Amino acid sequence: MIHPHPEASDPEEFIGFNEARRIMWCHEARVRVYQRFEQTSFIGDANVAAVHVDNTTRADRALLVAFDNFGRKAGVDTLYIDDPRQHLDIAPEFDHDFTGMDVVPDSQLDQVISRENGWVVNLRVLREYDPLADRRATQRALFLAHLQDMIRNGDVRGFLFGRGRSDDTDAA
Repeated sequence: MIHPHPEASDPEEFIGFNEARRIMWCHEARVRVYQRFEQTSFIGDANVAAVHVDNTTRADRALLVAFDNFGRKAGVDTLYIDDPRQHLDIAPEFDHDFTGMDVVPDSQLDQVISRENGWVVNLRVLREYDPLADRRATQRALFLAHLQDMIRNGDVRGFLFGRGRSDDTDAA
């Protein structure tokens, strides 16, 4: 039988750690979607406004159907999943619902959405995504999430943000 570590018995002990883990999972999902879509022609095709990702029908592939601004089918592609880390899980930051993307009623895209067998990527948002800026923002968010645990435990008493000088004796 595995016994929990005595320090980890309090669920409030690692709130920041759990938040940091959630932040990292979300970052990894965004990066994975961006990298996988770079393998398609959809990112560079200005006619493609949205892509339906059917990640539920087959475990070994994601079936992609592209749609134009009018909700008409504009192309198809398949991304094979050789490793579970390649699975295209929902990244809310790119999802049509969360980004407020307009969908033409009764269009082919609207019909695909109504089947509820996947999710729809808003290509405008995905094209604007900056992986480097996201990585920096995620790094800062992870630090702040861990910091709350460290302050609560007394591991940290003071800190500075920004670029300090190494000869600054008042830094701590």
